[in-house]
Amino acid sequence: MKQDPKQLISILNSGGIAVVRTDTLYGLLARAEDEAAVKKVYEVKQRDPSKSCIVLIADSSQAYGDLSNTIVSDGIPTSILVDAPKAPAWLLRTNNQLAHRIPNNDFLKDVIRETGPLIAPSANPESLPPASTIDEARAYFGDVVDIYIDGGAVSSDIPPSRLIRVTATGDIERLR
Repeated sequence: MKQDPKQLISILNSGGIAVVRTDTLYGLLARAEDEAAVKKVYEVKQRDPSKSCIVLIADSSQAYGDLSNTIVSDGIPTSILVDAPKAPAWLLRTNNQLAHRIPNNDFLKDVIRETGPLIAPSANPESLPPASTIDEARAYFGDVVDIYIDGGAVSSDIPPSRLIRVTATGDIERLR
């Protein structure tokens, strides 16, 4: 049965935060354009304020930087770190770059088309392992998260997304 994204979209568009399964793990999601929601994710996760978050986008037109020469289509979830001159100041931390990823998940892409870009750090407090089930995420965050969307258990053999950076010369450097 296909999930209806309307409730999730409504909650995110009104400043809420959510736990949702992404390509590789459960993420703690908030609208990137909503400074208060981003701040709440950092507080709830106890995230190091110097670390920027990955930004999920539905397509390259939603990116805060130029992704035109960095499309990777080999099926491996890939986050692309690029200069992000169009990013709101609260997304940028120690530099002017952000990692972007287009999820291989139609449900998430439908949500992102309606909400705009979403930050998506892993669903866990900073010092603990990422939640692999929705129940683990609930145990971490309880009622401070506005909605939990169960996407099934994350298999322990799923590798993290690949992270690449586009250098000043346009070369692609693999970071993870």
